[in-house]
Amino acid sequence: MKDKRDPVVVGITGASGAVLAAETIELLLANDVPVIATASPAGRMVWRQEMAESFGAVLERWTGLGDFTFHAIGDLTAPIASGTYPVTGMAIVPCSMGTAAAVAQGLSDNLLRRAADVALKERRPLVLVPRETPLSVIHLENLAKLARAGAAVIPPMPAFYLDQKSTRDVVEYIAHRVLLALGIVDELPERMRYTPPEE
Repeated sequence: MKDKRDPVVVGITGASGAVLAAETIELLLANDVPVIATASPAGRMVWRQEMAESFGAVLERWTGLGDFTFHAIGDLTAPIASGTYPVTGMAIVPCSMGTAAAVAQGLSDNLLRRAADVALKERRPLVLVPRETPLSVIHLENLAKLARAGAAVIPPMPAFYLDQKSTRDVVEYIAHRVLLALGIVDELPERMRYTPPEE
């Protein structure tokens, strides 16, 4: 019997919303879930634009927070490129429309896309947090194709009924939704659940 969880793979792509990746990884580590991450060059570029902490510094900090491993996007010898390597699932957060299109077409030309392809073929949870607006019909068709293949598509939309007050509230909510879709948690925190008004 296993005494610890299988890791979750997190892919970081070049869509805006690097903070979503940071919050998701930190929430996984806070729940004692091992994380194996990879990032596209565009993902690292967006990180430099949007985040105060450098990508190199955050990799060091995450390593100190728990069981964290990072693989370069071109390292197709990494274990997550194989379906025989046990993982809980994968989240692509944020997910660019280019990555969504590649995964929808079964392209596996880098480690991130290969790991997503593995998740689908092994019928493991695959969660996409797409960041684009407005969405063209091509974007919608690719996301629909991925949903039909078993992926969960979680756009980072506010839960207006929860009266979220800040971007931080939305980011935390989406990270918790990702963990819920991956099966890491059974339910959202009470503050993130709808409560009917009292009569």
